[in-house]
Amino acid sequence: MEIREEMEVMLKGAAGHTDEEEIRAKTARARKEGRPLRVKYGLDPSAPDLHLGHAVCLRKIRQLQDLGHLAVIIIGDYTGAIGDPTGKSKTRKQLSREEVVQNAETYLSQVFQIIDRNRTEIHYNSEWLGKMTFGDVIRLASKCTVARMLERDDFANRYKNHQPLSVHEFFYPLMQAYDSVAVKADIELGGTDQTFNVLMGRSIQKDYGQEPQITLFMPLLAGIDGVEKMSKSLGNHIGISEDAAVIFEKVMRIPDPMIIPYYELYTDRSPKEIRQIKALLEGNSNPRDVKMGLAHEITALYTSAKKADEAERRFREVFQKNRMPEDAPCLCADLHLETPAGEQILSALTDGGHFTSKSEVRWILAQGGGRLDGLPVREAKDIQLEAGREYCLRLGKNKFFRICVK
Repeated sequence: MEIREEMEVMLKGAAGHTDEEEIRAKTARARKEGRPLRVKYGLDPSAPDLHLGHAVCLRKIRQLQDLGHLAVIIIGDYTGAIGDPTGKSKTRKQLSREEVVQNAETYLSQVFQIIDRNRTEIHYNSEWLGKMTFGDVIRLASKCTVARMLERDDFANRYKNHQPLSVHEFFYPLMQAYDSVAVKADIELGGTDQTFNVLMGRSIQKDYGQEPQITLFMPLLAGIDGVEKMSKSLGNHIGISEDAAVIFEKVMRIPDPMIIPYYELYTDRSPKEIRQIKALLEGNSNPRDVKMGLAHEITALYTSAKKADEAERRFREVFQKNRMPEDAPCLCADLHLETPAGEQILSALTDGGHFTSKSEVRWILAQGGGRLDGLPVREAKDIQLEAGREYCLRLGKNKFFRICVK
């Protein structure tokens, strides 16, 4: 592959990066030396559950691995004891060593769903940070001024507003930057919220006599609501470990303008292929059909092609044909019991773990989200059943249940 083509893949979807001429020169030197570029990515072990937003950088790493480069994953067990202060309005709770290690193990099991384990180095930054003397720490601290630290918006705002800003928090970007020195990083990836930290790595490498790393900043894409940054707390995320049917259905909920950004950041499609997809959308193609292909592709990436096929069939049955899926859970009601059939069904829904409480089910019914064989049910008492029959109960948009009556 020519360097021009390699750079097109490298920069695909990036929100920012080092000057292209510098990238081209470093890539050419690595080729001349017959070695892969060392692609650094640091993992914050405080949040071990990955969603597609986290996976943006990991997908880019996989693309770089497929170009022949080496991933260097840094587990921040030492920096994790501080906690990344980026974007935080208060000092982060410090994690114990045990919490960091446990989170890191969970994280890595998910990471290797995306990147190639055989082209990856794993390091814990305690390997070098834990061996530094106090003199080493002082020398590292001398590489950056307080004024430079206060260029970070979050630090500056907390200082201006008289909110607590501990001295140890200044060490987080310095320690993360020193990681680049320790592993001799050629490239560092990060989200746009990590710009200060990643650029600090370039600066510190120069101070320690190394050639500065290339930087690639990936955008923080909106979640399935198309508005807020993807976040588990906002409920607009797509977890990479979720069931295939859930991933597929969530992708189908994204607004049409998000189709191309999702293709760019959440799939491995080439720039040329994405231009072709964009042309389809600008032509007469139905956005729903293009989105269906996107949903299948993302689902297959994190589950399998077979499960993606099954998820697509299920989606068509449930959402397009309004039919009960074959895998709908079965609930039983016994008309010989004194408890009304509707109350038995509510108990079965909560006992089976389908809902957290009967109140949640009652709320769905009251809001008009319940249908029994297509007819609305707004209260438990509306669930009237006959012996020997099977019914279809739909709750909300996509939860179906078979009801068997004794």
